[in-house]
Amino acid sequence: MSENESATMNGTQSSSCPAILQQKKIGMTFLYCMIFILSSAGSTVIGVITYKTKTMRKPINFFILSMAMSDLLFPICFIPWKVQVLYIDSWLIGGPLGQALCKLVAIVPDMSSAVSIQSLVLIAVDRIRAVVYPLRSPLIRSKLCPFFILATWIVATAAFSPLLVVNKVVEYPEKLVCEGRSNEVFGESLAVEHYMVSCIVLFRFIPLVIIAILYITIYLRLKSQKIPGEQSANAGQQRQQRERNVLKLAAAIMIGFAVCLLPLSILWCLLLTDTVVWPTDCGVPYYFYLVIFMALANGAINPCICIIFSRNYRNGLKALFR
Repeated sequence: MSENESATMNGTQSSSCPAILQQKKIGMTFLYCMIFILSSAGSTVIGVITYKTKTMRKPINFFILSMAMSDLLFPICFIPWKVQVLYIDSWLIGGPLGQALCKLVAIVPDMSSAVSIQSLVLIAVDRIRAVVYPLRSPLIRSKLCPFFILATWIVATAAFSPLLVVNKVVEYPEKLVCEGRSNEVFGESLAVEHYMVSCIVLFRFIPLVIIAILYITIYLRLKSQKIPGEQSANAGQQRQQRERNVLKLAAAIMIGFAVCLLPLSILWCLLLTDTVVWPTDCGVPYYFYLVIFMALANGAINPCICIIFSRNYRNGLKALFR
């Protein structure tokens, strides 16, 4: 879904409006670099903490780790290209390697967000079992987490695999260009628009509605839950407090995802239904850039949320520097 956005904001505009691009290059480069550094460092730290701390090896932390790895893959594959096209109006690498990198640029952003939203759904399912049905056996056992994580990656890759065919490096007389050729795959019909809107609905709107319903159910259950008996009051209160803390962490990650990704998803739906026309001249509205940078920033925000809302992650971070 980054095809049109890439075509509009890449170096192909530089010949027609060099002055405007020159004014934005420094600021955009700074933002890209900051997001790259924070996303890469934060995701790596989350991975190291989970690996080194045995008490962190629980379903929710495994799913957060999967999100962190997808967030790590995103900036490594995508942001260097975004910085490059600000200054060089050409795809730098040809041959099979260039074709492979061009296809990765197409699929990685959407695949990463799809892995994240599926992980958030699994976290919500795990939390509702722990709070609403505490006496039942876990729906998602720690030993089965690798299977569920692998499934999220397979589903995300399969769902966006058409983008691997759409994007290709095209050789022009003066340069190479990594561009989308959707008409060659989907034809002249509206199939590509229907495909993209379906992916947005399936991997953004529907999962977020499901997650919101599950968390509201959990919140109402925790609010109405009573501690039976005086002797078990302390143990029950401690368990409730732990559940609330974990719920705050999971809900904060979900809200961060929604705040960062929903504006871009809504914008895409408006563009695909011709409600809004994507600008092709120099006057690209600033809100286009804003929603794109918000989406890119999600990978940098997630590690910060983990550190802020989880004592275990804070303790793990402190242990890394001892």
